Amino acid sequence: MTIHFRTVQRPLSGSALAALTLLTTQSIALAHVTLATGEARTGTYYKAVLQVPHGCDGTATQSIRVQIPEGVIGVKPMPKPGWTLSITRGAYAKSYQSHGKAVTEGPKEIVWSGGSLSDDNYDEFVFTSFLAGDFQPGQSVAFPTVQQCAKGETRWDQIATDGQNPHSLKSPAPALRIVADSVTTGQAQMDHSKMGQGQAAAAPSGNDTYKIGDLVVVSPWTRATPGGARIAGGYLKVTNNGTSADRLTGATTASADRVEIHEMSMTDGVMKMRPLADGLTIKPGETVELKPGGFHMMFMDIKQPLKQGETLKATLTFEKAGKLDVRFNVNAIGAGAGAAPAHKH
Repeated sequence: MTIHFRTVQRPLSGSALAALTLLTTQSIALAHVTLATGEARTGTYYKAVLQVPHGCDGTATQSIRVQIPEGVIGVKPMPKPGWTLSITRGAYAKSYQSHGKAVTEGPKEIVWSGGSLSDDNYDEFVFTSFLAGDFQPGQSVAFPTVQQCAKGETRWDQIATDGQNPHSLKSPAPALRIVADSVTTGQAQMDHSKMGQGQAAAAPSGNDTYKIGDLVVVSPWTRATPGGARIAGGYLKVTNNGTSADRLTGATTASADRVEIHEMSMTDGVMKMRPLADGLTIKPGETVELKPGGFHMMFMDIKQPLKQGETLKATLTFEKAGKLDVRFNVNAIGAGAGAAPAHKH
């Protein structure tokens, strides 16, 4: 008896087609020098991990040269055993603020050389940085890279135009996509509970704006916390429209045992956090932003989990202006967070 088989061809389902597209895209990407983390937010620390999957035409990689784009500052590369590390510094096109100081120059190019990475092996080249530029959501920030090998080189320096798929390029530059900050703000409400007790009432002027004397505080916010969490961060902007400096010396809230003002900074590739015992100075005409990865408040030993959509009432204390009642909008867990190295106290 002869059995005949008939092949039935069916169109791929949407999910199957999507999976196939993803696999194809990943295969193409793995053939390029790419960044392990391809998305980040402006105003955050970013740990760049360059993935090198192969050599040049079968020969070993002997040098990796990376150009640092404008707006990426505070760059610190990680040394690699067996490789020589060199950094070319230069002037920025504009001045950037870092921990209250103007930064006008820094690393513009990093080179790891003198090593030998076989075509059969994979390795990573790492540096930390801060995204200080005026990058917009959806913008691509390219890090043109030259891979020098025992025979020849590959220049990963092609940059996709608007709307162009970078995977269509033969030698695309490793690129970082800027994503939107998920912080959302709601309409603040006045807290009159302490009026008549020698304190200024929080007087909103527009959404989440509070004024006291020459100071203007804008958009206080915090993040929702998971069950069991004992601390939460507090963020805002404060502008000094006066002619003399003032200082944010502390804060209080019924929702936590105490509030501290902290600063985060990068030291030897490690994010460290320290309390500012003397508070935070706001100079005349200056706007200071408390945000993830920089200056911020810490609500210590919170009484109960913070839930998205709620508000946290607090009182800010300024050395000269006095006390100001505000409300911190509670946003989603992870709101405003960016890719950054692990930190420690």
